[in-house]
Amino acid sequence: MANKNIRSLSFRKELDDNLFENIADLSHKNAPKEEFQELAKRFLIDDSVIAGTASFYDFTRENNRNKKIHVCSGTACMVANTQNSLHKNLENHFEKEEIGHAACVGRCHANNAFMYNGNTYSSSNEKELESIIVDKNYQENKYNVGCNTTPILTSKIENIEAFYKLAEKHKTNPQHIIQEIKISNLRGRGGAGFPFWFKLDAVVKETNVQKYIVCNADEGDPGAYSDMYLMEHQAHKVLFGMYMAGLTVGANTGVLYIRGEYPDSIRIVGEAIEYLKEKNLIGDFKFKIIRGQGSYVCGEETALLSSIEGLRPEVRVRPPYPAQYGLFGKPTVLSNVETYANIHWILENGGEAYAKLGTKQSTGTKLVSLDSFFNTPGMYEIEMGTPLKTIFEEFGNGLKSEIKAFQIGGPLGGIVPFHKINELTLDFESLNQNGFLLGHASVVSIPKDFPMIQFLEHLMEFTADESCGKCYPCRIGSFRGMEMLQKAQNENYKIDRQLFDDLLETLEIGSLCALGGGIPLPVKNALQYFEEELKAYFKEV
Repeated sequence: MANKNIRSLSFRKELDDNLFENIADLSHKNAPKEEFQELAKRFLIDDSVIAGTASFYDFTRENNRNKKIHVCSGTACMVANTQNSLHKNLENHFEKEEIGHAACVGRCHANNAFMYNGNTYSSSNEKELESIIVDKNYQENKYNVGCNTTPILTSKIENIEAFYKLAEKHKTNPQHIIQEIKISNLRGRGGAGFPFWFKLDAVVKETNVQKYIVCNADEGDPGAYSDMYLMEHQAHKVLFGMYMAGLTVGANTGVLYIRGEYPDSIRIVGEAIEYLKEKNLIGDFKFKIIRGQGSYVCGEETALLSSIEGLRPEVRVRPPYPAQYGLFGKPTVLSNVETYANIHWILENGGEAYAKLGTKQSTGTKLVSLDSFFNTPGMYEIEMGTPLKTIFEEFGNGLKSEIKAFQIGGPLGGIVPFHKINELTLDFESLNQNGFLLGHASVVSIPKDFPMIQFLEHLMEFTADESCGKCYPCRIGSFRGMEMLQKAQNENYKIDRQLFDDLLETLEIGSLCALGGGIPLPVKNALQYFEEELKAYFKEV
């Protein structure tokens, strides 16, 4: 009830005078306590609400406000073993307490990654680093881009004005739009694979005058940079998809929640929105960019909504679902960047044409992010159903060193042993049926010499650090899992396997969202396929 009341108070000023942005602005300038109290008074809420939000995020909490540079601590950079030397080099330019961390900055194809002065960089040596710090030169984030089928997401838009004219053809017939998307069988590309047409159909039936379209652009999965690619190279495909969704359900506002670790994405999407306004291509439809402040759990849809509202980004209990009770308690269509980017092609070519690509259950294409262990790392648009072996050999051009496993689909994705790649295809069903997960289709390579016990510790530590704290299984369970894995490596301690299995079961069944509920999957994969390597850390049965 308290959150509902605060949500209503936040809605009074809505998006033009947004509570979350106000909190972030005060935090970034390290404002005195009195200014935070004044903000609370202006929004008619308690000081504790402001403090609860400001203390949550990496970039707003008080003990991080003096950080001048943020080193990537993501999985891809960790396994590449580049960040320790980078950190040491940075200490030649900054005090230790001025160096912070960022969970991933989208340079998984290059590593040596950090964020500084509103930009992201990769620097493999001291000379290059000194040039960046002293000259503050912009460094373009370059990587390979390719496609093995009809290009939907990677094709070039030749004429932006003509591109948006497609909306005029369809805007008066929302049921036709929903039907075409239903025929296409477009499933959410954020990881869950939920049919997108169902979200539109649910919101169009709601009678509330105010509705919202929200784009989850908080791509926090280390190893993934597909949303970043779309925002920085195909921004109008994303914006058109949101605009079309708005015309379909009767919403006049689209909100993009873009992670703060993607400064180029925020800038480029902002420029694209300004272009639409200048050319009057979207009528009275409004776009708003909300800059994330460093939190993985905000990729969960209800935590993301709470974040936009200025609340502490805790996961909501469902039902009600966002389609009925979403942003500011209003009906909301919420999907991810890649999902929206498919809409134009489907409406231009028809749902049947889209459904002919891929497999029966997993139609269309999927963007795949390959990390720096591949000879040609990059972003590839791949038709669903393509063998993983084909992707790795024909697009990745093989691997630079010996790899024992891949984590596919982010930190909650499965750990796939190298030998299983020959049996898997790029689609929801193949990976699910084999005990893995497609997720965001990011691929992080685990080198042969990287200890699996350390990898599992990293996953548990990541979950403990990023947990919203609302449910006990995730908040406490992930921390206890991390403790056990650390003790087994550093002390005379063997993990009780039954106790560890019980912990995983509690996380899986008892967690409110996919963060705590999903982390047992890769751990179980490792215990199954790397039992011989891990058995030294567990008690003998």
